[in-house]
Amino acid sequence: MEKKNATLLTEFILTGLTYQPEWKIPLFLVFLVIYLITMVGNLGLIALICYDPHLHIPMYLFLGNLAFVDTWMSSTVTPKILVNFLAKSKIISLSECMIQFFSFAIAVSTECFLLAAMAYDRYVAICRPLLYPVIMTNRLCTRLLVLSFVGGLSNAFLHEGLV
Repeated sequence: MEKKNATLLTEFILTGLTYQPEWKIPLFLVFLVIYLITMVGNLGLIALICYDPHLHIPMYLFLGNLAFVDTWMSSTVTPKILVNFLAKSKIISLSECMIQFFSFAIAVSTECFLLAAMAYDRYVAICRPLLYPVIMTNRLCTRLLVLSFVGGLSNAFLHEGLV
């Protein structure tokens, strides 16, 4: 039997943005403010679209889902960055890294598919304005949303498997 030389990697060390300790707190505060503004803006947009019946049209349905995916994407990466600014240990386990990558890949892929669905919605609204209500039914919008999330999930599985 032949022995193989293999190393099993179980942890990564995140080096961060800077090695200068005096920049840790200002960078933490800047990233925290940006994250909070992103969360408040996206969650506010989702709440507004949910509670205003005048906004229950395809364009705002897609926009609300895009805000949800943006919130998901921001919440995948930013908390770990904020923790690393203040923590002494900057180690991430392999499983943590894979979960974070998988979640981020789902969000990014779904966002691309949602943008394509939104482009189709605008194309129909501009090029076929009289047929817009006939073409862009609630059933089609729901199918486009489901396909966007399924496409994002399958793309993330593909990339996770290749990694």
